[in-house]
Amino acid sequence: MLTALLVLLAIVLFVGLYAAGVYNGLVRYRNWIQESWAQIDVQLKRRHDLIPNLVETVKGYMKYEQETLEKVIAMRNRLVAGSPEERMEADNQLTGALRQLFALAENYPDLKANENFLRLQEELTTTENKIAYARQLYNKTVAEYNIRRETFPANLFAGMFGFARVEPLSIPEGEREAPQVRFD
Repeated sequence: MLTALLVLLAIVLFVGLYAAGVYNGLVRYRNWIQESWAQIDVQLKRRHDLIPNLVETVKGYMKYEQETLEKVIAMRNRLVAGSPEERMEADNQLTGALRQLFALAENYPDLKANENFLRLQEELTTTENKIAYARQLYNKTVAEYNIRRETFPANLFAGMFGFARVEPLSIPEGEREAPQVRFD
């Protein structure tokens, strides 16, 4: 009887320690996901802060491209508030508006040669690369978390502890196609 009680106590202790390990691991991943999102947020803020300088530099040269400049400013302002999904959608639209701005800059040789414009363009390009890397890190962390919470036997405890699935960042449907390059 005493042996059976000790075995039962050992099993309960083992299950409890295992559950605590699973819980701690899931908490660790959840925090890594939050940290990964914070890194994306930092880079979005950096880009947010660079855009007014770029717009002011470009304004003097592109008097007839006001619509493009207004579009960039509007997209920039949408980045500040909203859920992560809304902010990523605004980020994707801003990326498109910046591409359009840089494409228009090709029509202005003086602007293309302007040192401030070139420096800001380089800083934005660097920031875009950092955003891309931060998104990759976020998605990798989300995938690892989801795998951990969905595999047996951790999945038995994940539901009990309230660890929900996290969706990775994805590319919007309209941006999945390769751009058309035409030489007319």
